[in-house]
Amino acid sequence: MLDEEWIKTLEDGRMVKFNYQELPEDWAFITAQIEGNEVVYSVVLTKAGNRLSREDVESHFKGELSKK
Repeated sequence: MLDEEWIKTLEDGRMVKFNYQELPEDWAFITAQIEGNEVVYSVVLTKAGNRLSREDVESHFKGELSKK
């Protein structure tokens, strides 16, 4: 199983911590947490298939992260 965590700075200056964890049977658990925010967006993908790239994970949360 792969577990990866990284931080990205959005265009508006907010920092977001992303986490990607591969699970058995092609499942994946992904999260995004905005700096200073107690809200964590998380998703379990039951048909993740091939390993997701960082861009795939980040784009999954694009709508939520565009809200201020």
